Parts: sequence; C-alpha cells; structure tokens
Amino acid sequence: MPMEILLFGLLAVLVVFMFVNGRKRQKQMKAEQEEKATKTVPGVKVLLQGGIYGTIVAYDHDDLDSPALVEIAPGTVIEVHSQAILRIVEPKDAIVEDADDSVVVIDEAPVVEDAPAVETTEETRRRLERDADDK
Repeated sequence: MPMEILLFGLLAVLVVFMFVNGRKRQKQMKAEQEEKATKTVPGVKVLLQGGIYGTIVAYDHDDLDSPALVEIAPGTVIEVHSQAILRIVEPKDAIVEDADDSVVVIDEAPVVEDAPAVETTEETRRRLERDADDK
C-alpha cells in the first residue's frame, strides 16, 4: 500500500513537470518567433531552410502566405515562403588575442577598395518594379 502511494506521487510529480516544462518551451518558441518577425525587414541578411543565404527585399509580416522576396546574388531575387526563413544572420566579429593577452576585435568582412560596385537591395527593388511595369 505505501509503495503504491509513493509510485502514484512520483507519477503525479512527473506529469506536473512535463506540463510546466512544455508550457515554458512553448513560451520560449513564441518569443523567438515574435523576435524573428520584428527583425525580418528589407535589407536584413537571412539564412533560408535550404542553406541559402540572402538579403530580404520584401516581406509582409501580416500575410505570411504571401511570398518573401530574397536577393541571393546581385540582381537575382527569388520568392520563398515566409516560413522558409530559418533565422536572421547576425554579423559576428572575430576576436583575436595578442601575445600580450589584449583582445583585438576584427570585422568579419574585409574592406576591398577596388571592388566593383554592387547593386543595393533598394536599387534591385526599384529595377524589379521598373521591369514589372515594362511588361
């Protein structure tokens, strides 16, 4: 009899733990989704579900069924489902320690002075609108 009560109590504790832990995870996932939605704006670099990196050209927060426009190369814009956006890519700085243990922060992207001009996302959007108007 006491063993049955002990097992029943243990079962009750496990059920409560599962319920509380599930609710906590659900809140965390909802907060992450809301944060991703607020950060998904034109000009932001994203990683798509297929492993493709691109830059958001157009994204509708209210209508998630409408496709998002993602520029994957200069002048190459693709339509993807809004749920295909896996995450926002945050720029990271490389940290290097000198011999005297001081920390030096180096930007990830190197500066190239003789690089050819690259069309910006805004210019791409305008060109796509002009092309659509011409058709």
